[in-house]
Amino acid sequence: MFESLTSKLEGTFRKLRGQGKLNEKNIQDALKDVRMSLLEADVNFKVVKQFIQEVSDRAVGTEVMKSLTPGQQFIKIVHEEMIRLLGDEKETALELAHKPPVGIMVVGLQGSGKTTTCGKMAYMLKKQKRRPYLVPADVYRPAAISQLKTLAKQIGVDVWDTNPDDDPVDVVENALEYARKNGYDTLIVDTAGRLHIDDDMMEEIADIKDELDPKEILFVADAMTGQDAVQVAKTFNEHLSITGVVLTKMDGDARGGAALSIRSVTGKPVKLVGMGEKVDRLERFYPERIASRILGMGDVLSLIEKAQENIDQSKAEELQRKLIEDDFTLEDFLEQMKQIRKMGPITDLLGQLPGFGQYMNQIDLSKQDPEKQMRRVEAIILSMTPAERRNHNILNGSRRKRIARGSGTQVQEVNQLMKDFLEMKKMMRQFKKFGMFGGGGGIGQKVRGLLKRKKKK
Repeated sequence: MFESLTSKLEGTFRKLRGQGKLNEKNIQDALKDVRMSLLEADVNFKVVKQFIQEVSDRAVGTEVMKSLTPGQQFIKIVHEEMIRLLGDEKETALELAHKPPVGIMVVGLQGSGKTTTCGKMAYMLKKQKRRPYLVPADVYRPAAISQLKTLAKQIGVDVWDTNPDDDPVDVVENALEYARKNGYDTLIVDTAGRLHIDDDMMEEIADIKDELDPKEILFVADAMTGQDAVQVAKTFNEHLSITGVVLTKMDGDARGGAALSIRSVTGKPVKLVGMGEKVDRLERFYPERIASRILGMGDVLSLIEKAQENIDQSKAEELQRKLIEDDFTLEDFLEQMKQIRKMGPITDLLGQLPGFGQYMNQIDLSKQDPEKQMRRVEAIILSMTPAERRNHNILNGSRRKRIARGSGTQVQEVNQLMKDFLEMKKMMRQFKKFGMFGGGGGIGQKVRGLLKRKKKK
């Protein structure tokens, strides 16, 4: 997501940092580069024009000219204006604090990912200790009804038993009454889509809206379609007054234009983004974090949240104990790899680290695919006996040959893994020496402090 845009903007900022002082000419040159980068990312040209004007008004004035670090100040202005473009964080929260059952109506064109989004949303709300109820109201596509029922079973959420010959408005009316009587606090309605906007579809959705009285009307847009998604969202908003947007397929080759344009064009915020096919790959849209990611500043808070959700706390504490006592084994290493893989694709996690985005485009993933490398390391460790995993010192030449044969790798790869493992243990001993585990100045303490500050906000 945004890799190309991030790479180009980072190139512009590098040039600025290399200049001791800023003047009107080099600021205008930088703004020209930013403008081209945004247009190439498929951002709406009117949005780009307004954005550049607002950055220019601030950057050419005394705010940057008299700054001690003009380059950094210019980047700060771009960052702040991009956050403003993407919206306020309060806007992106789902409106759920109402008398149950809270109605969420999901609309959009066919193929945008509405049905999958409904399932993902139910999974997300269930994790938040809510009790969602799914309603398939797309009676024109039996496959959509079956898909939602399958997703409901997969995530352990109840679903209304819709049949293809049912009337969609009756379905919603009956499901709403059932939800009230049976203590469900959220009703997620998957409405019918078409290949294009037509009057019949809009009339039916309007009737469902009148029946449901939803607190959220979420338009689902395929981010891969760029400005087409923005224009369709605008039309839906004119007919229905949507409350927000869900962008799907943001993990693909989306250039980011839809995400950066949609709020300005529709006046409605992006609330959720789909980052993959799995049910847990739906994320809340945080403008500040997305702006930081686009500008190559990383997204450490999202990374920490993923770690909180996916890494077993007791295992993490046991790992810390082993690191402190220098008792970290290959078996522990294997367990940590499994925990990390639960957090999602490695390239996504690396992209959330500050400053790492600029290297992503330089990596030939066909040769250095992190996922492939991890699977190879996992195969090597799994080819060892339990005794070998617990005590690497017994890995002599003949054992390493056997492990290589068993894992379908070369002896050199086994040797390289052991070299990397020993280097890592050496580095961990250095961390311990300088008091970086636990205690007042430890890494763990700093992360816990960051999380506490985030919760207070």
